[in-house]
Amino acid sequence: MTKTFTLDGNKITDIASFYDEVNHVFMSEEDWDIGQSLDALNDLFYGSFGAIKGREKIKLIWTNVEQSKQRLGMETTRNLYQEKLKQPELFNITLIKKNLADLEAGEGGLTYFDIVLEIVANHTNIELVFDWKFSV
Repeated sequence: MTKTFTLDGNKITDIASFYDEVNHVFMSEEDWDIGQSLDALNDLFYGSFGAIKGREKIKLIWTNVEQSKQRLGMETTRNLYQEKLKQPELFNITLIKKNLADLEAGEGGLTYFDIVLEIVANHTNIELVFDWKFSV
């Protein structure tokens, strides 16, 4: 049996609110939340904690995805990289600079939204369904 979950794109305005929505949808029965980390998101989709149990079949509906795509797009990603550049002791600055340059040049640079989609796509047990409607 396939479990169905829905992310509400209207609730996603930035990276923090994306994780708020992910935690609301997938972590409501836990007494803790995942942090704002792509690695944590990837771990969640492996099914070792939260609402996904193991490699069970999941249907993930993402409503108002156009809004999410915009809010987790170029500007948000640029700001994230610029903040990381201020913390060279924590991040691979060479990689961050390359990712930022690629993003700004439009040469294969991925937005935060694109990276999230890649993570979901790597989990073959998850069927991602988009609702591209834009409403505010």
